[in-house]
Amino acid sequence: MATKINEISRLVPRNSLLFSSWLSEHGIDRKEQTSYVRTGWIDRLARGVYKFAEAEPTAYSALASYNSQLGKNFHIAASTALDLRGYSHFVAMGKPTAYIVSEENVKLPNWMLAVDWDMNIKYFYSSIFGTVGLGLEKMVVEGLELIISSPERAFMECLDMSPEQYSLMDTYYVMEMLTTLRPKLVQKLLETCTSVKVKRLFLYMAEKSGHSWFKALDLTKINLGSGQRVLSAGGKYISKYQITIPQELADYE
Repeated sequence: MATKINEISRLVPRNSLLFSSWLSEHGIDRKEQTSYVRTGWIDRLARGVYKFAEAEPTAYSALASYNSQLGKNFHIAASTALDLRGYSHFVAMGKPTAYIVSEENVKLPNWMLAVDWDMNIKYFYSSIFGTVGLGLEKMVVEGLELIISSPERAFMECLDMSPEQYSLMDTYYVMEMLTTLRPKLVQKLLETCTSVKVKRLFLYMAEKSGHSWFKALDLTKINLGSGQRVLSAGGKYISKYQITIPQELADYE
């Protein structure tokens, strides 16, 4: 019996989660799964969800396992993706947050949100870039493959979540670091994006930062909508982009 679970341990990293349906596909039926729990080979986290005994799965390894074993497409987004890329300005107080997004209107299971991982999980649904994975990339983290936002998309996701999740001043500090964004991908994301707020803020911040890649963008192909957007009550109105932003951001040099 131990031979089967040893074979499983060679297929996935030790910090992986093990899903009942996936184990069944790999020759360990539900009866055997229960037996492995009783004999201490695996521990049960939730109904149909296990981990190797004494292993400590993380938020990242849990999501990677969930995606790969069950065919899901949740991705690491916004500031969390930027942190993984080395663009870090959003300093966490206490336990860091893993921002997880789905392009489809499906939720993470309750058990995943209830487990005490090494990171707090915040889930969002957003299809402002469509549902084809535009600007999403793969990265191996902790021995498992994650789907994460490119820096170009991740920054726009931060803008989409602002000012509720991030201050506009903090997002601008990050923009200053984004000196090597790919203009072709930025162009495609901006042309596809359905959020007028995101597009106007992105272009304002990019132009203000003076990045060379900004000059390669074709603004005539980007639909900036109509009407004003007030993003800070009592702030400064930027007529070019029809946005009202915090005075602190407008004055920052």
